[in-house]
Amino acid sequence: QVQLVESGGGLVQPGGSLTLSCAASGSIFSINAMGWYRQAPGKERELAAVIIRSGSTMYTDSVKGRFTISRDNAKNTVYLQMNSLKPEDTAVYYCKVDYDYGLNYWGKGTLVTVSS
Repeated sequence: QVQLVESGGGLVQPGGSLTLSCAASGSIFSINAMGWYRQAPGKERELAAVIIRSGSTMYTDSVKGRFTISRDNAKNTVYLQMNSLKPEDTAVYYCKVDYDYGLNYWGKGTLVTVSS
């Protein structure tokens, strides 16, 4: 059974930093892409950042230059380094892992609150 274990959320002041991590386990298939989505209160879930097998990355415009996504293939773990956090970054952040054959799984989410 596939498990995604997220960690790293919490409360941080504007301008601060947090690092999220998501470790995937339990699948015999290879991982194609790993990403972080976020859902702010009253808004739809949106892609924040994604990293594919080759290492290429993509970011939503609002986080470019502030967030960095990376992955450790040996550990099947994806990280999201978030710097210069703003109140509008407040959201539940979800990890998503895409495996071969169209299989994908979501984490349960971790809350990031940016507030003074």
